[in-house]
Amino acid sequence: MNLLFSIDDRFYQQLLTVLYSIHLNSSVDEVNVYVITTSQFHHGNELKHGCELLGMTYHSVIIPEDDFKDAPVTDRYPTTIYYCLLAHRYLPQDLHRILYLDADLLCINDLMPLYNVDLSGYMYASAIHTNLTNATDVINKIRLQNFDADGYYNSGVLLMNLDEIRQRVEPTDIFNYIRDHILLLPDQDVLNALYGKYIRSVPDELYNFDVRNLRIYETISMGKCTLDWVMKNTVILHFCGRQKPWLVTTNHGKFTALYKNYYQMMSTISKN
Repeated sequence: MNLLFSIDDRFYQQLLTVLYSIHLNSSVDEVNVYVITTSQFHHGNELKHGCELLGMTYHSVIIPEDDFKDAPVTDRYPTTIYYCLLAHRYLPQDLHRILYLDADLLCINDLMPLYNVDLSGYMYASAIHTNLTNATDVINKIRLQNFDADGYYNSGVLLMNLDEIRQRVEPTDIFNYIRDHILLLPDQDVLNALYGKYIRSVPDELYNFDVRNLRIYETISMGKCTLDWVMKNTVILHFCGRQKPWLVTTNHGKFTALYKNYYQMMSTISKN
């Protein structure tokens, strides 16, 4: 299994927490962890050590800063928005599949079924977050003019078909789109606008569960998606929004308690 992350110095412990949860709950023998950073990243040794403790292999992917000299970069559009979209340019050419994950996740069941999703003819697999109405999807389709897409995909969990991506994704297309449009979530908007019709949908209640919306999932599923169902079936819990579970002021109930448990256990292991 090849995993991809993009972080700065603030999130290395959170990344280790994600990896620990995958280690505990997934049926995989070999895990390669690719981490996109700049030369200013200071925690490579800690990540390498943590990966070794978990039986994983750490690969540092340093982005050359001058690669984005022609990219539109502002306070709103930092260079980091390009890292996931253009990761195929920096990863080894003999990699054909990789799973990108945000660092604010937990894996609580086996990740392999997602990793093995058939991507024939697709560039990506991703989830559309559940809502009580489809109004948000309609607005986003109008805003981004991507009417062929199934909906607005969340980029926090993104299975990548690197062979297809290398054929279709060009930096100039991305740079030009950002110059010509006002975007709300720049990297996610670009993914949906330019490549939405090449994304295979996977169920968010399994692979990108927004922990803020347990009651919405339960309502839409006619009572099926209870907390017990989630713990037994959901693979990825996603702590979306500003209130992150590692913050003292955050309270997402049992999901926050679960996260803190994983976080503390990995912190303890890393210190040994």
